[in-house]
Amino acid sequence: MALKRMDNIGIVVDDLEGTIDFFRELGLELEGQATIEGEWAGRVTGLGDQRVEIAMMRMPDGHGRLELSRFLTPPVVEDHRNAPVNALGYLRVMFTVDDIDDTLERLRNRGAQLVGEVVQYKDAYRLCYIRGPEGLLIGLAQELS
Repeated sequence: MALKRMDNIGIVVDDLEGTIDFFRELGLELEGQATIEGEWAGRVTGLGDQRVEIAMMRMPDGHGRLELSRFLTPPVVEDHRNAPVNALGYLRVMFTVDDIDDTLERLRNRGAQLVGEVVQYKDAYRLCYIRGPEGLLIGLAQELS
């Protein structure tokens, strides 16, 4: 049996609407929102009876999604949002953009902060990390060729 695709990356947030707005500004499309609840969902996650608001954000090319989750019950137990880029576990999501300067300007208006600086790697890419909504670490890459 072969792997078919990566379906989505899940990110737990506190401000679901603000995070949706941020990723819309980046260029993702809101595919749908729902409240997922009940013991069946808890059997999948191992959390028992749970209630979670989710928003599925679709990439512009239709391949891949971000699933944004806001847990109502049980409460969030840990916070990894301010972990440095060399921390174990979830690190970042990286997006390729047409114009990194324009993207940074638009996202700064939504609270994004540059982590280091925009750098050029050979003649191939301009790259940077930003902290997005709630301190989420996001990479941006602009192809130069």
